[in-house]
Amino acid sequence: MIVSERIGLIAGNGNLPIVIARELERLGHERFICALKGEAETALERLASQHEWVKLGQLKKLVQFFKTHNVTRVIMAGKVTKTNLFKGEVQPDLDMIKVIAGTKDRKDDTLLGAVAQYLEEKGIRVMNSVEYLGEALPQAGVLSKRKPSQAFQEEIEFGWKMAKSIAALDIGQTVVTKNKSVLAVESIEGTDAAILRGGELGAGEVNVIKVAKPDQDMRFDVPTVGLNTINTLIQVRARLLVIEAGKTILLDREAFLAKANEHGMMVVAKQ
Repeated sequence: MIVSERIGLIAGNGNLPIVIARELERLGHERFICALKGEAETALERLASQHEWVKLGQLKKLVQFFKTHNVTRVIMAGKVTKTNLFKGEVQPDLDMIKVIAGTKDRKDDTLLGAVAQYLEEKGIRVMNSVEYLGEALPQAGVLSKRKPSQAFQEEIEFGWKMAKSIAALDIGQTVVTKNKSVLAVESIEGTDAAILRGGELGAGEVNVIKVAKPDQDMRFDVPTVGLNTINTLIQVRARLLVIEAGKTILLDREAFLAKANEHGMMVVAKQ
């Protein structure tokens, strides 16, 4: 018998928050969703037991929402459009200003870790974002019908090394390669934009490798691919997608792989 729990969800953009909310609903848990304005999908309102919209940087309002509903465990899911941080569109409250002031830099892990620590100090524990997504984390192996040849295996090893290098520096988690050359490196613009740029530079038939950081904190910013990703890969006529086994969330797996197979694309989960 599953005991209903009160679970909070801090929702950014993309489909991941919706997938998590639906899974929590399926399991019978109460869902208290704090959605980021301009980022999260409005569909989350229908999936919430209670919801609140907050602007990015409104930490005090976010905490008050969870405290009001006696929520002590939350999941952070979804991305934030990072370029907005440099356009003056974020107006942090005093609590957020204090959090930022206490950080050594503005890297993703630093900021998210500081926010998580702030929440913990307020009595709100940040859970692993994959807590309810076990089946969405592919294990090592070839996931597509088409299997890589020896030449592609060499491309995989090359791209894997490059991707791990930039991930270790917290620059990004994705590289686009062709013929053992790096065409694009993901940075603040996000995975899809990096794929599009690399695909254009390589005139199609490129390879995309997406990895976790060496010490990936599974509470936030876990590598995620889904239908938007596969559609972008198809658009640039990519030949190969490599993700890190056990540390990458694969959303809508059946439909994702069906599209990959339809276009003769290789999908590999590497360990």
